[in-house]
Order: sequence, then structure tokens, then C-alpha cells
Amino acid sequence: MKKLRITLVSLLSVLLLVAAVAGVLVWNYAKQDTVPEGVTVGNMALGGMPIDDALAMLSGYEKSLLERTVTVRAGDPAGDSRSWTVAELGYRAQFDAVRIALLGLREGSVWDRAVYRYKFPRSYSLAQSWDRETFDTAVRKQWSWMEEGEPKDATRTITDDDKVVYEPHKDAYRLDIGVLSKQVDEWVVINEADIGSGISDNEAHFVAELPVKTVHPEVTLEKLKAEGIDRKILSFTTDFASSAAGRAHNVTVTAETLNDWHLAPGEVFSYSKLIAMAEKEHEYREAPVILNGKLVPGIGGGICQVSSTLYQAVLRAGLEIVERRNHSLPVAYLPLGHDATYATDAIDFKFRNSTGKHLIIRTVAEDRKLTVKLFGTMPEDVSYDIESVTLKTVEPDAKQTVNPKLPVGEQVVVEQGKPGYVVETFRTLMQDGKAVSRERVSRDTYRAQPTIIEVGPSSLSATPAPSAPSTDEPILEDGL
Repeated sequence: MKKLRITLVSLLSVLLLVAAVAGVLVWNYAKQDTVPEGVTVGNMALGGMPIDDALAMLSGYEKSLLERTVTVRAGDPAGDSRSWTVAELGYRAQFDAVRIALLGLREGSVWDRAVYRYKFPRSYSLAQSWDRETFDTAVRKQWSWMEEGEPKDATRTITDDDKVVYEPHKDAYRLDIGVLSKQVDEWVVINEADIGSGISDNEAHFVAELPVKTVHPEVTLEKLKAEGIDRKILSFTTDFASSAAGRAHNVTVTAETLNDWHLAPGEVFSYSKLIAMAEKEHEYREAPVILNGKLVPGIGGGICQVSSTLYQAVLRAGLEIVERRNHSLPVAYLPLGHDATYATDAIDFKFRNSTGKHLIIRTVAEDRKLTVKLFGTMPEDVSYDIESVTLKTVEPDAKQTVNPKLPVGEQVVVEQGKPGYVVETFRTLMQDGKAVSRERVSRDTYRAQPTIIEVGPSSLSATPAPSAPSTDEPILEDGL
């Protein structure tokens, strides 16, 4: 019995000793103020570090991530730059999960702490967030003024003294924030595999160019100048000082309609199109017109002075004549062979813009003078001489008509005849003052106007014979 008691006492002592040793071991294990071995955050090894050092390391790393900078450089028209920390731009980085876990090693009973430490997870992640809208807002706040403008076309002005003046176009700008945000997206959020490897200069600073779209207007300075309206290449003037008010009005309104007429390369100008426009915009007045080779009262007299003046400018610019006819009678304001008539639905005046560039026609009708100016491209050393040669003069016939009111056998000249002409016109190309080539541009025939004589009846009982009706289709020139 005594032996048993001794054995039990010894066993109890051993158990107490083991318990004491175990308690000391558990206490020492639970009271460790270090990170359990093998704990990592990304590639950052925290195992074995004092908890405070680990927490400080995590905080420092968070700070370094938040202090990273984004610099955006803006080119024209701003020419500046702006830098932000990623924290200012909505980036967040927290080691909250591992931080809370580490602080949990210091909480609870010895046993709870020991168990907590024993079961402590070995791998943690960095919680990151990135608010792209904050970044977009910051960039737009800095450079939104660039988007306020609208593109403006270049302009061309021909001054009163015939200078061609160009006003440059203005571009507009639009920010392409989406492209920039995508670039920052790819940089700002750290890959888990890169955590703990240190932050290099490239990782600490991101520099990007501000993507700006340039919005060009439809008409740029380069495009406008490429049309080739370089200077005034030709000017020609005729006089209508002797015209009555109706004819002067018709010349003036037709010239106004022609003013600033624009022809593209190769485009054919048609005088009938001009007259149709003028009739819509203005009201033509009564003035003498040519009907079947005779001057008679009509509407629109004078419109052919504009076509003839334009014809002379076009000839001297070397342009291709597509369709043109002379008046049936000579005109007072131009030499023979230099005029261009028009008859609605019968005779047109057409020419082609054969300069290879654009052409602008301008007109001035003031002080009873009409001037047509051509603006475009023409070599400075090139000019054209126009010469007309009268090949034949056609003497007028005499036409007699019986006037029963005249005494028997008496005759009176009531209208003096005028001769007709056959004329050829030539155009000579001059370069550096020397003739290079010569071409015949027209062969024109002007009708002779007969002398009209009225005679008395041959006897008191004679009666005048009726005139035979004309079979010719009436053609109205220089009028409507």
C-alpha cells in the first residue's frame, strides 16, 4: 500500500512537472511578439519579424505606393504639365487583412493566442482600388479649356485694291482621356508578384503625354491656298457712259450677279446660267435690243456688254473658248471681233477654266464703267495679245418702200445704211515679251444695214405692193 502511494505521488509529480513545462512552453509560444514563420504578402516575407517592425514595413510600403506620382505633359496648345500623387487620383492600397491578423496575435488568453498563432494563415494579399473617374476629373479640370473652342475655316478675301488676303484656319482640340486612363490603369495597380521587390524609379513615377485630338475645320489654309487663287491675273474694262438708264441698270445688275463667280478646274462657264440667276434676283428694264439684225425696243438690252467684257478678259487669260458668237451688228463699246452675244435658247457664251486651278470672277460697275477681273493662277511672264483683222467690208444695199403720202416720184432717205464686215481675230501667246504661238480664235460676219428709202407712188392711182413676210426665225440678241 505504501508502495502504491509512493508510485502515485511520483506519477502525479511527473504530470505536474510536464504540465508546468507544457504551460511554460505554451506561454512562451503565445507570448511571442513576432510574425509566425512563413508568412508572406506577395513576395514580401514577414515571418520571424517583430510584429511592430512588420506593421511598420507594411505602412511604409503602403505610403510608398500612395506617394507614387503621375505626370501628364500637354503639348500644343497648352504646353504645360501637371503631376499628382496616385492618392490624389483615387488610388488606395491597404494591407488591412494582414495588419488585423498580426494585431490579433496580441489578443485573447494565452491558450487562444497560442491556438491563433498555430493556425495563422501564411499568405496575404494587398487590397488595391483605383477610381478612374477621379483621375478623369482631375485631368479635365486641368485642361478642359482646350475643348471649349470650335474649328474655324480659313478665309480668303479679295480687297478693294485687288489683293488676295488669306486668314488662317483655327483648329479645335478634344481630350482623349480614355487612352490616357488605360495607360495609367496598366501602371497604377501593382501585381501581387511585384509586392515586396521594392519600387523602382519607373514604378514610382509615371509620365505620359496628354492625348489630344486635333479637329481641323473643313477648309484649312493649306486646302484653300491649294485652289490657286494667287493674284489678279487679268482685268478688262468697257464703257457704258452713253447708255440710257434702263440699259445701265441691266449692265449693273448682270455684273452684280457675276461678281464672285467661282469656277473649279476644268469647269465650263455658261452665260445662260448667269442670266437665269440674274432674272431670279433682279428685274430687267427696257432698253434697245437687236432683233434679227435691227435695233428695236426690248427688255434686257445691255446684258451682252457684260458677256463681251468677260469674253475679252477670258481671251487675254488664255482660257479655252467653248462657245461664242459675235453680235449680228457691230457694238459701240468694243472693236469688231471682240464681242460675245447672247440669245435665250439660241446663242450662249461658254468657256472652260483651263488654268488647272480655281478661278474667281469679280466685277465692278461704277461711274458708267464695267470692269471684269479674273483671279487665279497664271505665270507672271505669260500674256496674250488679241488682234482683229478686217478681211472684207460689205457695202449696204438700198431698200425702197412706197409711201403713198409722198408726192409722185419723190424719194426720201429715212435710214442711212451701214456697212457690214468680215473679221478674223487672233490670239498670240507671249512669254518674256516674245511671241510663242498664234491662233485664230474666230471668224465673224457683221451684217450690212441697208439704206431705207421711201418713194412716192409712180402715179396717182398706184398702190404700194404688200411686203412679203419674212421666213427667218426671229433671233433676239442683247436682250431677253
